Amino acid sequence: MCGIVGYIGPRSPLEILLEGLRRLEYRGYDSAGVAVFHRGRIEIRRVEGKIAKLTELVRGEEFDGHVGIGHTRWATHGRPSETNAHPHLAGRVAVVHNGIIENYLALKKELQSAGRQFISETDTEVIAHLVDEELRAGKGLLEAVREGLKRLKGSYAVCFLVEGEERLVAARMESPMVIGIGDGEYFAASDVPAVLPYTRDFLFLEDGDIALISPEGVSIFDLQGRERTPPQRRVDWSPAMAEKEGYKHFMLKEIHEQPRAVTDTLRGRVLEEEGEVFLEDFPLTDEEVRELERVLFVACGTSWHAALIGEYLMETLARLPARAEIASEFRYRDPVGDSRTLLVAISQSGETADTIAGVREGKKRGFRTLSICNVLESTISREAEGVIYTHAGPEIGVASTKAFTAQLAALQLLALYTGRRRGVISQEKLKGYIRSLKRIPHLMEEVLKAEGEIQRIARGHVHYKDFLYLGRGISYPVALEGALKLKEISYIHAEGYPAGEMKHGPIALIDENMPVVIVAPEDHTYEKTLGNIEEVKSRSGRVIALVNHGDSRIREQADEVIRVPHTPPLLSPFVTTLPLQ
Repeated sequence: MCGIVGYIGPRSPLEILLEGLRRLEYRGYDSAGVAVFHRGRIEIRRVEGKIAKLTELVRGEEFDGHVGIGHTRWATHGRPSETNAHPHLAGRVAVVHNGIIENYLALKKELQSAGRQFISETDTEVIAHLVDEELRAGKGLLEAVREGLKRLKGSYAVCFLVEGEERLVAARMESPMVIGIGDGEYFAASDVPAVLPYTRDFLFLEDGDIALISPEGVSIFDLQGRERTPPQRRVDWSPAMAEKEGYKHFMLKEIHEQPRAVTDTLRGRVLEEEGEVFLEDFPLTDEEVRELERVLFVACGTSWHAALIGEYLMETLARLPARAEIASEFRYRDPVGDSRTLLVAISQSGETADTIAGVREGKKRGFRTLSICNVLESTISREAEGVIYTHAGPEIGVASTKAFTAQLAALQLLALYTGRRRGVISQEKLKGYIRSLKRIPHLMEEVLKAEGEIQRIARGHVHYKDFLYLGRGISYPVALEGALKLKEISYIHAEGYPAGEMKHGPIALIDENMPVVIVAPEDHTYEKTLGNIEEVKSRSGRVIALVNHGDSRIREQADEVIRVPHTPPLLSPFVTTLPLQ
């Protein structure tokens, strides 16, 4: 997944496609490619690496067609390579795709048994084969695309080029796609910035929409073939604003992308009806999981805070002793363990030097190794025996936001998977837990709707120079993460502390000049946290409390309250983290 551009009109499409892809470079990518017509045939050019390399590849080439598609890829299925780069071609059909197809392996086996040959390791190539099969069966373009898409489970934004058709087809399901309306020309794009130099007028596709685009205009249909007419909207963003989709900066944009990041990380890995969790690259057999004696999480910074939450999850859901180690310290330790120790390395980039060293140290001692990473084929994902990829997409902001909550989703999966195989969690209990877990992105959306109230509280505290963040149990790592974000972004001194340790030092500093942020969802630590608030107020401290909806007891004591939805206790960090970002 990453960036899509399509064009149909009187101009040569190549430079428009390349320029559109350049305008999506800020999203991050590992390969790029284009498909255009020449003498009635589809010509594909792809490279591993930067768009500049693709530009150099096509320099001097001339193509006589007036329709084309382009793509920048951030690898999710298959390593970064020219072969795995988009567009993918099957028969008459070329396709570019953002998203994740959950059932691609089953579809691929079915197509291979019918004689179809695959070139890449991607889920995307399946889409081209499905549509080409329908065309070979005699269906028209729209019907062939519709029938092919109906077979997909998962998310997609796609754009098709088909030999013999001077038309584009674009569609979406849980992944963005817009149609740009120009003067006698039309554009398809995953993001508005790609085509802002050419038009400010757009149609925004909805889930299940299929757009049939010809030189004469755009027709939009749903998956049942019913035509609909969405409103045309004018976008007045500057190019800089457009890159951030109207948000003031990338960090704010990425905060709002977190429900999608969690959804994509869970997608295809939780089976509610079966009461099962599926991890495609888990290195241990079920017997080896049952023989595990402990889990070591190794990470740095925000990823270490995720690891601390992983401790709670692993001990509660899998009944395995767990410890979160700071990688820069772990590498110099003399840890005890053997093949019954699972070392889990957590890193957004997969290139954190201290975490890499931790993996290597663990392997030398015979530990089993697993990584949780966001970047495909990164060093840590290659060095560890197995990997759970978080599908957060590129993170542009310096301070980690969506990578953190995606890591929490991956840690939930790991704990549930391990607990089920150790016989700790019954199938019925797992079904209920998965049901709650799948609701989390919706609850995160609810929290984000309170952005205005959170901003009001923040503006009222800009003149303070010191903050204390407190939490108990699974909320303690959330307090650490909140303090880190304040330090990173505002350069204000902030400390995260276990609330029960406040009396051992921090309490001496509390007065009217030190606001105290307390993470206080209604769990088994709630009464104790109430006592901490009373201690803060007795020293004239100012309390900002994160509480569940309907909480009145803390509201009576706190100076400011941020409300978040109720969740099962082990899922609370998903909703309590967001206001602190």
